Amino acid sequence: MKRILLRSGKSPYDVLSVEEALHRDVIATNSGNLIFSDAAHKILETPDTEVVSNGTGTDLAAAARINEEYDAFVVPLANAFRPSFERQLNRLTRLIGKLRIPVVVLGVGAQTGVGYDPARLKPMEQSVREFCAAVLERSASIGVRGEFTEQYLRDMGFRDVEVIGCPSMFLYGSALDVRKRVPGLTAESRIAVNGSHSAVHKQGLDRIIGPAHARYPHLRFIGQNLSDARQLHWRDLTDPNSLVTAMPTHPDHPMYREDKVRVYVDPVTWIDDLRGFDFSFGSRIHGNIAALLAGTPATVLCGDSRTLELCRYFEIPHLRLDRAVKDPQAADPARLYEEADLGGLVGRHRERFDRFVGFLDKNGLSNTFTHGDGGAAFEERMRSLSFPPGIRPWNDTDLASLSSRFGWLHTRVSELSEDNAKLRKELARSRKAQGTAPAPTASVYRRARRVVGRPLRRALQPGKQ
Repeated sequence: MKRILLRSGKSPYDVLSVEEALHRDVIATNSGNLIFSDAAHKILETPDTEVVSNGTGTDLAAAARINEEYDAFVVPLANAFRPSFERQLNRLTRLIGKLRIPVVVLGVGAQTGVGYDPARLKPMEQSVREFCAAVLERSASIGVRGEFTEQYLRDMGFRDVEVIGCPSMFLYGSALDVRKRVPGLTAESRIAVNGSHSAVHKQGLDRIIGPAHARYPHLRFIGQNLSDARQLHWRDLTDPNSLVTAMPTHPDHPMYREDKVRVYVDPVTWIDDLRGFDFSFGSRIHGNIAALLAGTPATVLCGDSRTLELCRYFEIPHLRLDRAVKDPQAADPARLYEEADLGGLVGRHRERFDRFVGFLDKNGLSNTFTHGDGGAAFEERMRSLSFPPGIRPWNDTDLASLSSRFGWLHTRVSELSEDNAKLRKELARSRKAQGTAPAPTASVYRRARRVVGRPLRRALQPGKQ
């Protein structure tokens, strides 16, 4: 049995409560990460291959164990070539440098503006060079998201670079059934919209969401950030993102108060819910890929190179966000739906899938569609599991709504009480051995407060609702 170590927040088979998922941040700050990591898990799992998730942290001390226990390390990445990810990229490079097994990167991307100007990436060029060099010493080629990243790496002198897009689009292999199920959108249509805090605050996406909210009563915003999820579930406003009150996931936003907002911590429930929608649009690439995987037409409002190059490669209907903001009528869902051309997306999907499989073959990786059951066992196991539904805004105070929150908090306080008792005993033994007086230790309450933060108290304070 071949064993593959996969960099992912969690295994697709791990069923966690919402509280635990948020506490552990299994979405690595963005639930879109689980869309492509779950797809990679399914694709690589065959009767002869076991796939194991190692989380998204980078433990340099684990290198020897990884070499001993695994046959390959597979690293699905998104926009990893960006300044804010440089520290994590360097740690990943150091880990890879210690490995003797093959290391395969699936769909890494560079992030800049829609004009494809790489100037902002110049300060981190050495980090990117070292990462790619380390990977290519252990694989035949490196898989990138699209045209911009391909040219970016080729300009550095790397030749073994292949455009493969993102594994998320191949969750169902060569099959991609996306079609318009209604002739046009009306006020009764179910429409999903998505977007980042940056797109809302800096790029004007709120000027598109606002009119759509007024015109389409069944519009639903689907957030993806960890801070979005915590605002919905805990009314936690401690993250800097909470300053963006125009974001529908903010408790002050009318869509929050109208229960028209969701965040998902499992792709399976996310995709299943989107099957009931007529259309999806917004600036989130994986929010719209989730819709496409559900068979629902989608249009991406591209605000940077990472979304634009993927849309161009997969021929996903798209419109530049800056142009849409200048002409909000052009971004009306009904018009986007009418103008969405799905021909290239669906018609050339098999060609792109074959290219992806060729990349896997070149790098010595089997896939379930060629070497397995096409993912049947994976899907059957997923159907046997019961995942939590999408996170809804905390607008009510009924017992069912509160029980899971208070139950989790009670468990955490109990665990901290046990930890506190052990620490007191250890400290007493240490003080006795050193002949010094015991020092006071932090109370369980204070330690619990550090763990769970202030969201519960904030939610229950008068005037904070």
